[in-house]
Amino acid sequence: MDKLRRVLSGHEENEELGLTSQVLDASTLSFGTRVKWFVICFAVGVLSSILGTALLFLPGAGLSMFAVFYTIGNIAAIASTCFLMGPLKQLKRMFDPTRLIATCVMLWGKRGLAIIFCILQFLAMTWYSISYIPFARDAVIKCFTTCLG
Repeated sequence: MDKLRRVLSGHEENEELGLTSQVLDASTLSFGTRVKWFVICFAVGVLSSILGTALLFLPGAGLSMFAVFYTIGNIAAIASTCFLMGPLKQLKRMFDPTRLIATCVMLWGKRGLAIIFCILQFLAMTWYSISYIPFARDAVIKCFTTCLG
């Protein structure tokens, strides 16, 4: 309300403030509003992730719909935390010692798990494929036991 009075009375002081100060000043929210939007974004994120997981079992485009909704869910859930303390403070505090393990699991875990499962899927496909070649699995097992033993 004070900002509106200053503008209407012609005593606008925003000309002296930098762009960053103007943006931060214009985007201040009350604590109640921040908590409400956190809950809304987090709920949308969780529901989108659950919907994406349910769509995984649809034939046809289930996998692509899973990827879209699960990604939207994760982005919404992460974005919801920006309402609690702001995006800049959140980025600065992500790497505090108390949050470091959770941050590493969050950032690396999804990529790392995806890579591990892609490798496992590739190995499973290879094992499945060589099962059609007579004695190929026996040869692979013998090769690995010789190399590792």
